[in-house]
Amino acid sequence: MSGWIAGIETEYGLAVDGRGPEDQVEDATAFVRSFPGPAFLGWDSRHEFPRADLRGFTVERLSTDPIDAAFDAGRSHGSISDIRSDRVLTNGARLYNDHGHPEYATPECLSIQELVLHDLAGETVLMECAREFEKTYGRRATVYKNNSDGHGASYGTHESYLAPRALGFETLMRTVLPVLVARTLLCGAGKVGSEAGPWCDYQLSQRADFLVESANVETLYRRPVLNTRDEPHSSGQDWIRLHVISGDANRIAAVTGLKVGLVKLALALAAEGRCPTWSLTDAPRSFAHVSRTLDGDARIETSGGSWTTARHVLADLCESACRHLGPGELQDTAHLAAEQLDLFASDRDKFAERCDWAAKLKLLDQYREVTGAGWRDPGLKACDLGYHNIDPAESLFDPLVGAGMIEAQPDPSFVAMRRTAVFEPTRARARSLAVSQFAADLETVSWGVLVFKHEGSATQVRLAPEKSYPESLAQAKSVESYIERLEALT
Repeated sequence: MSGWIAGIETEYGLAVDGRGPEDQVEDATAFVRSFPGPAFLGWDSRHEFPRADLRGFTVERLSTDPIDAAFDAGRSHGSISDIRSDRVLTNGARLYNDHGHPEYATPECLSIQELVLHDLAGETVLMECAREFEKTYGRRATVYKNNSDGHGASYGTHESYLAPRALGFETLMRTVLPVLVARTLLCGAGKVGSEAGPWCDYQLSQRADFLVESANVETLYRRPVLNTRDEPHSSGQDWIRLHVISGDANRIAAVTGLKVGLVKLALALAAEGRCPTWSLTDAPRSFAHVSRTLDGDARIETSGGSWTTARHVLADLCESACRHLGPGELQDTAHLAAEQLDLFASDRDKFAERCDWAAKLKLLDQYREVTGAGWRDPGLKACDLGYHNIDPAESLFDPLVGAGMIEAQPDPSFVAMRRTAVFEPTRARARSLAVSQFAADLETVSWGVLVFKHEGSATQVRLAPEKSYPESLAQAKSVESYIERLEALT
């Protein structure tokens, strides 16, 4: 195991034949409703507080993206609950429409490997929706696991990490913020061109063009490198949920694990007072500079007129982890990151087997060599997008795996198992069992609370993220027995 629970929420790009951007909210709603499997409809958003800030205040309102607002102008899509069309799946995950993008939020996971498998299970869920959507509406839906539509709009791949409240905002700024900037070198998804600032042929990150502040609570506009939303989905006295919105959506499973593992490393070391610290003078500028510097030596400006690089930040983090953390997934992450840093300097082909931006760049270079295309050629952007198509029959990613140019993905049978169940003793297991065995007795569901219709009234059961939820919960034969077992744990 590797510390506290974590999860990934991926907003997918969706293209429906014969439809345009002005139809995306309607299409995403219909797409989510096309999910063919069993699910519970009754997500409770009353426990969500997106305007609360880790720094101790609440903003009056959150900004909206003017591009999205322009598409929605003059259109009515129904109530918020109708638009979101929330589904809680039998594996404890959440599927819904988020601002015109189908979003899959994994169940909470303890181990990095479980989170990787559940993230891949999300891809299978989205493919099921796409096939059912086409059967129902007669229109083909193509799904992309990426972060930019190439026309000025970005959608996120958010990560959530449970961490002790005692860490506080200032510690996160000194320890985690630099890692979010630096990990781009190893975990960026790659992108042709730019959508902010001067043109560049190719960059490491899809999100870099859309990050404008070092830290704030926003997610849709004026996006920060470090998001300060204070919405723990648990005891606010004990825990924070570090909400990361600056990362890319990864196709290579090992990179998803590395992306998550590096943040977990920083949090674990910070909790022990062992994490290297840096005070960045301009995090979004440094993020953009790292993204546009393919040799890995972009300067990251720090206070006092000094500077560092992504390679130095990551190397220091890995060295500290190897010194201060015991054997396990976190130390394995440190070894993998250090190995990748060595390969970046010595063997780019081997490095590309476990790095999305580098694997995609090799694909694009092959295209350019065959066609003689320049970097502004539309064919390159088509190849870029094709890498992120999650349909194995159409994707440009899957042939690279088959050819051995990308590290083999996890066994599909392991992924399929996570499509319907939870294999760790997290609170996601309790949610999963409630949906799969007692859906008829449920009134509402959220990350931290289950509400049952019981004996003529509502019975609320809180799910603590630090508690262990054993397999024996599945032995409950009635909802009464299930509630009793949950209450005995919490």
